[in-house]
Amino acid sequence: MIEPQGPLYRNVSGCAIAAASRDSRFKPIKLAELPEVEFEISVLSPVEKVTDLSAIEIGTHGLIVSRGNARGLLLPQVAIQHQWSREEFLGETCRKAGLPPTAWKQGATVHRFTAEVFP
Repeated sequence: MIEPQGPLYRNVSGCAIAAASRDSRFKPIKLAELPEVEFEISVLSPVEKVTDLSAIEIGTHGLIVSRGNARGLLLPQVAIQHQWSREEFLGETCRKAGLPPTAWKQGATVHRFTAEVFP
């Protein structure tokens, strides 16, 4: 959830339930699996439009790339985990949106944000 829709505690619980039961990328979690589940919550700052790509700091900023109805978001920690450069991070965020990896060079809108992570 990029924009808050009510109190944080409700957003967190709603997103956790949705991730566990309705995320089409994964099988729903079974009750017996819950003791093994680890949660990580990332609370996003307000997003800022990027006009200068050098303002994107790997490990500090997450990205949102959008064009038309396509939108992809990657958290700041993802670029660190994969040891991506700024350009690779932009390309992978484009892919997440279902766009070509060079869409950030071809008119897609890029936003950045920070995140406070709670393990």
